[in-house]
Amino acid sequence: MLAVFEKSIGKPPAELNLPSTGSKKSKSRQEIAEIFQILWPETILCNISNGNFMGLSHENESPLHPRSLVVMDDIFCMFIGTLENICELKRHYGLSRQATEAMVLIEAYKVLRDRAPYPPDQVVKDLQGKFAFILFDAKSHTLFAARDCDGGVDLNWGIAGDGSLICSNDSNLMKEACGISCASFPPGCMFMNGTGLMSFVHPLHKVRAIVHEDDGRQIRGVSFQVDLYTRLPSIPRSGSAANWADATAVEAE
Repeated sequence: MLAVFEKSIGKPPAELNLPSTGSKKSKSRQEIAEIFQILWPETILCNISNGNFMGLSHENESPLHPRSLVVMDDIFCMFIGTLENICELKRHYGLSRQATEAMVLIEAYKVLRDRAPYPPDQVVKDLQGKFAFILFDAKSHTLFAARDCDGGVDLNWGIAGDGSLICSNDSNLMKEACGISCASFPPGCMFMNGTGLMSFVHPLHKVRAIVHEDDGRQIRGVSFQVDLYTRLPSIPRSGSAANWADATAVEAE
């Protein structure tokens, strides 16, 4: 799968761009789309707006990690993997037996966006299985992505030559698209373009970027890891439908 969002929407962590300092920059969004379609000719490509897009191919799909792309109510969701508790989740969200994992994610997101009964990290923590997903609400320009706590499904992210955020499970594509300005999406974490990267397993602890240098002290890569020694003031809570994507305020005591 592949998701590409312009810098103003994706708002990627600045640390992802550190390895590119002094090196040849990577491809544009249009070039990335062309590369993806060459590598995976049977691609389903969804153009969202302003050159942003999502792409999915079922070629060489593992039966253990099926891929799906669903669009409902201007919400786009790509999902790889399976949810072991999908039947329970369907009942919880009042969905039919035919609902897929991507449909469950869209419904869970809509409940958070419209009613916000609990924080986003709790929603992702309730997902049991091996998975990675990328969800985009075209109306509010909200981007929501996560990877299971065991890292059972590959997911990478990086920054293209024009500053766009690139997400894909194809490491070769990521190297073509982002050069060395890419990293593995940390397991057990979620990302929202309004609140940034956080751990849904340890929501009270900060996720830090770790810079990797070569013998010449040139930055060659960045990884992200939960800092269990640094505690955040409180768990970030989501707001109303109008400000859910930008919910960064600390709850009143």
